[in-house]
Amino acid sequence: MFIFEYGLLLCLVAQFIIWLTPFKNVQIIGSIAVAILFLLSIIGSYLAYSPVVRHLEITVDKQDSDLNTLRAVVASDFHLGVLSHKRHLQRFVSLANEAQPDIVLLAGDIVDDDPKWFVQEGMADVMKQLTSTYGTYGILGNHEYYGKKIPEFIKEMENANVKMLLDETILIEDAFILTGQEDRTNKERKPLEVLKPSANLPWLVMNHTPDDLNTPSQMGVDLHMSGHTHKGQLWPNQYITARVFELDYGYKLKEQMHTLVSSGYGFWGPPMRIGSRSELWVVDITFK
Repeated sequence: MFIFEYGLLLCLVAQFIIWLTPFKNVQIIGSIAVAILFLLSIIGSYLAYSPVVRHLEITVDKQDSDLNTLRAVVASDFHLGVLSHKRHLQRFVSLANEAQPDIVLLAGDIVDDDPKWFVQEGMADVMKQLTSTYGTYGILGNHEYYGKKIPEFIKEMENANVKMLLDETILIEDAFILTGQEDRTNKERKPLEVLKPSANLPWLVMNHTPDDLNTPSQMGVDLHMSGHTHKGQLWPNQYITARVFELDYGYKLKEQMHTLVSSGYGFWGPPMRIGSRSELWVVDITFK
């Protein structure tokens, strides 16, 4: 995929140079194009395998408990498998634990379709090293559905001390509420209206695909977290995702709802990123 996309772009650029400039040496132009492709592959691999920690501070005007602050580590789109491997997961665990979070939230596409590599490589032993006050919670993404082994995947997450929320809303420590929606790939998933809590506590929602921000905003969600888009993963694909989604990356305050879309910790397809970077978010929430 990487060679096709950037090979095509470089071929077009090289052809335009031959057509529109006096420089006609095809061998030199071709050699430069190949060198650029090789350089991009190095840069892309570095950006994919060297994750960064991004920080966000928000204030939620809702508090019916003694909880004043909450630190959440948020990550999505690990695509754990052959290329997004055990060592890459270990980096995440180390970075997440360094942040000393109160809660860890995994917003879908944790494995790359089939969980067999997760099992074979013993990644559950790495995942269970995550430490937080209230635990680790995850949701399904579209790729878990593509793999068609959701029961096996959920069992492996249990072994890794990850509580999967399948269209569920839970109360944590009588302090805040967390909802995990099924991905839109599941045509029978419950509408958010059914999952809405009755208590007037801070309400956090994970929904893998940020296809509808209006509904949660209107229903009083305080923090909405998604992934899926990868921020296009390879430039200039982010211009496509920006047209498809209201928010395809980063943070946005939509009315009273804080919205976060991560570009993902892993990658899909080639282990490369151009114009994006593997990341996890540390979100510090203040309640008042």
